[in-house]
Amino acid sequence: MVPRYSRPAIVALWQPETKYRIWFEIEAHATEKLGELGVVPKSAAQALWTWWDTGPEIDVAAIDKIEAVTRHDVIAFLTWVSEQVGDEARFMHQGMTSSDVLDTTLAVQLARSADLLLADLDALLAALKRRALEHKYTPTIGRSHGIHAEPVTFGFKLAQAYAEFARGRERLVAARAEIATCAISGAVGTFANIDPTVEEHVASAMGLTTEPISTQVIPRDRHAMFFATLGVIASSIERLATEIRHLQRTEVLEAEEYFSPGQKGSSAMPHKRNPVLSENLTGLARVVRGAVVPAMENVALWHERDISHSSVERFIGPDACITLDFALARLTGVIDKLLVYPERMQKNLDRMGGLVHSQRVLLALTQAGLSREDAYAIVQRNAMKVWESDGELSLLDLLKGDPQVTAAISPAELEEKFDLAYHLRQIDRIFERVFGT
Repeated sequence: MVPRYSRPAIVALWQPETKYRIWFEIEAHATEKLGELGVVPKSAAQALWTWWDTGPEIDVAAIDKIEAVTRHDVIAFLTWVSEQVGDEARFMHQGMTSSDVLDTTLAVQLARSADLLLADLDALLAALKRRALEHKYTPTIGRSHGIHAEPVTFGFKLAQAYAEFARGRERLVAARAEIATCAISGAVGTFANIDPTVEEHVASAMGLTTEPISTQVIPRDRHAMFFATLGVIASSIERLATEIRHLQRTEVLEAEEYFSPGQKGSSAMPHKRNPVLSENLTGLARVVRGAVVPAMENVALWHERDISHSSVERFIGPDACITLDFALARLTGVIDKLLVYPERMQKNLDRMGGLVHSQRVLLALTQAGLSREDAYAIVQRNAMKVWESDGELSLLDLLKGDPQVTAAISPAELEEKFDLAYHLRQIDRIFERVFGT
């Protein structure tokens, strides 16, 4: 976790104090149910909750000091709690194994992180929708291979991003449900020393579902799916950030990041206005995706359990969640304040002498009786003259002067094929698909 790329709410979920508080709640709820079952005295859970109700501070340094001797974090925590609570604390952890606590806690942290990420996505979706509707009919050039293709609108571009992040949100909802499972099943997961109703009680108290069948750990395919979902969302962030970076290039300059008063773009060149936020988002997306392969590799553990996954998750759990939270918030800010230049978009649309209308002429010639091959050759022959003139020539003028074209299409029909509005006639329908009526 790097403070520069972190926000307080999600960082708090991954602090040692928060982790130990979740550990305590799991242990206390389990002890509570064990008391109801008569396995331990009911007074044990009462003692734990009485101490907890005093609002004790978690002494992380003291627990670390104990762990330096025990070389076992859960035992160190239990020892410290026993020192605070007294004799009744000896009934904690009856029939449980460390992974019951660790895995259930990780599920809580990932689920709560997902809740924050879902809120982040909602904010981003709201910003994308607002800007998409604002520029629903703002014409701009669509590009394939980085080359002018056919006209679209800037709102169309943003609507694409909206639909993509809406899919990402749906995936995250599913991933959250899949990760939010509780396992209190004891060594190797057979419930030999603890009743399954304890797991059910803890799961209900912690807002989780019960793991249908575990080994000594919750199966790591669940975690792999969760981090893969974060990775896909990060890739969507990079896709939109890359689009903004391209649109801000000096030769394009159709949109750019907001440049605040007093901001500097370069230590050497005072004129620079760089897309630093979008570039930063590209880098952060790589960090989040970096968690995906280790999460996949964690699925294959030895037999009923090993701890090769443990060190990995201590990194990727907080790092991926915290970084994605920051990236989503940053992207929302970029979209919210994005500077859009419709005049420059129109200028770029007009730059290549009408080449963007070539397909309509091609189709018109085929409908007039020419073979597709002949029609393509005729239009391409004229289009290449415009291309080589760097847009100084007009495709429409050249076609009007081509006998093969005018023999099939009248000048008036040709002019109609160069109508920009034709390319935008389905925008309303597309927006209804994305945003509803």
